[in-house]
Amino acid sequence: MRCYLQTFLLGMIFVFFSFLYVFNQLASTLEDRDGWRVKEHGIPGRKSHDTGHLLRKRPGLEGLRDREEGLDRCKSQSVSYWNPYWRLPADVCGVNCLLESSFSERSSSAVKAESRDERSHLAVVACGPRLEETITMLKSAVLFSKKPLHFYIFAEDELHKSFRNTLESWPWRVRARFNSTIYPITFPTENAREWKKLFKPCASQRLFLPLILKEVDSLLYVDTDIIFLQPVEDMWALLSHFNSSQLAAMAPEHEEPRIGWYNRFARHPYYGKTGINSGVMLMNMTRLREKFFKNDMTTVVLKWEEMLMPLLQKYKLNITWGDQDLLNIIFHHNPESLYVFPCQWNYRPDHCIYGSNCQQAEQEGVFILHGNRGVYHDDKQPAFRAVYEAIQKYQFGDNLETSLLGPLETSLQTTTHTYCGRASHLLTKKLKQSIMSVQQDTTRRRR
Repeated sequence: MRCYLQTFLLGMIFVFFSFLYVFNQLASTLEDRDGWRVKEHGIPGRKSHDTGHLLRKRPGLEGLRDREEGLDRCKSQSVSYWNPYWRLPADVCGVNCLLESSFSERSSSAVKAESRDERSHLAVVACGPRLEETITMLKSAVLFSKKPLHFYIFAEDELHKSFRNTLESWPWRVRARFNSTIYPITFPTENAREWKKLFKPCASQRLFLPLILKEVDSLLYVDTDIIFLQPVEDMWALLSHFNSSQLAAMAPEHEEPRIGWYNRFARHPYYGKTGINSGVMLMNMTRLREKFFKNDMTTVVLKWEEMLMPLLQKYKLNITWGDQDLLNIIFHHNPESLYVFPCQWNYRPDHCIYGSNCQQAEQEGVFILHGNRGVYHDDKQPAFRAVYEAIQKYQFGDNLETSLLGPLETSLQTTTHTYCGRASHLLTKKLKQSIMSVQQDTTRRRR
């Protein structure tokens, strides 16, 4: 009897150790596969803070499809009954695999449908007397874009009706090319007054767009004093140029350090040699929401929403340009997260006031005009004002060449007493191409 008992116990011990061996081999295999993912796809391990934004290497739903098309172990159902969570990588779903796989199958058609959305998502913040300027900016966006647009307009309550009425008054063929959503100005309740009075009224609203527009993956934010001289989708296409760590794109504040503001006067950290200008800011907001940012307030990395108020409290006595200064501080500590695009995408008076210093614009023309410091409304830079007024006065349906370009070129001839006026051919070079392209499309549709 004792012999049988010993044999039984030995058998049980053998089965137990066999089970442990099989389990260990399964876990090791899964870890090896996780390592392969890190090597082949650039996806970090569990200890990385940046797992979220690296999974989305491409903007929009492309990043989600990367995961669906082979990076999600759940879809293969390789583990179907148990998730020993202390051992397996975080993305192994275990007992939930069948449920999650069926959910993925149900939602795949929706993902494919959304992936066909070719819209460019454009946001602007308007307060005070900025209604007409904002309308002119939106008008320039619609005039030259061939793909549909979605406008996210953040404005004070008293401006909502005017925005709605103006946009609805545009011809139906124009309205068919865009959707628009109007939002109130929204700041965190406990600090709303402090955020609203920072720099210009409502300007810091842009800092909270990733937190408000939670369902929007990528967004182009522009100031109200922007004029598009070529299609918005050309700027939108720069999202595909982001590498796996980049989550926002802006232009340098200056090309010429001798006239730079940040490198001469800033009392806070700033990006690069001359800082960055946030008047045109392209964002992959999914990455931005998921990233943990390095900072100079604590050794602990912080998420976007955790960082903003402490950053303001630390530097509020040292910043001059409000939210733009805060963005400079953030990307000073996280330079790998910023894609820097050339000055022709954010062309300001500083690029021509003392002579032309934007080489890219010299070669290809100005793509986006930024009339900061109120130059659309005074006589300091008449060339900028001429472009703004040409767009403002143009009537939808009129011939672009005779009703927009012709009057503009006539006005620019009177501005040659200024350096920017002498460089006015840069302001019309890309505009002419955009107008020609629009007219060719119009002719083609009529045939």
